[in-house]
Amino acid sequence: MLKIWTDGSCLGNPGPGGWGFIATDGTNIAERCGGEKDTTNNKMELTAVIKALTAAKKHDEIEIHTDSQYVKNGMQSWIKNWKKNNWKTADKKPVKNKELWQQLDELAEKIKIHWVWVKGHAGEEFNERVDDLARTAAESYK
Repeated sequence: MLKIWTDGSCLGNPGPGGWGFIATDGTNIAERCGGEKDTTNNKMELTAVIKALTAAKKHDEIEIHTDSQYVKNGMQSWIKNWKKNNWKTADKKPVKNKELWQQLDELAEKIKIHWVWVKGHAGEEFNERVDDLARTAAESYK
């Protein structure tokens, strides 16, 4: 099974932002990162997962490690009701980052994903490394 760690970063929120992911099949490790000049942390968290799943299209089962409760909870519970309610939240407001959620949902329909929440900044090796990738990418957009 492919294991992926993702993270997003934003300097100012909104402000310059970065995303990063690390993927490993147990033998090989790949790292990718990128960013935007004016974005938010949540957009970068979502973008990191989208970029990772897009890159991992040859795999049909993936374990995603994220320190973002926003992404994990969104995909595991909130998105079902958002779709049922025409992309509105429980209090009838439009879902923020709808286009990214829709893109992620489309990718996730084709892959079996195991979501693993990782506590941020707690010394977990790949989570710390992916945090560095996202932050460095964000700083390059200052």
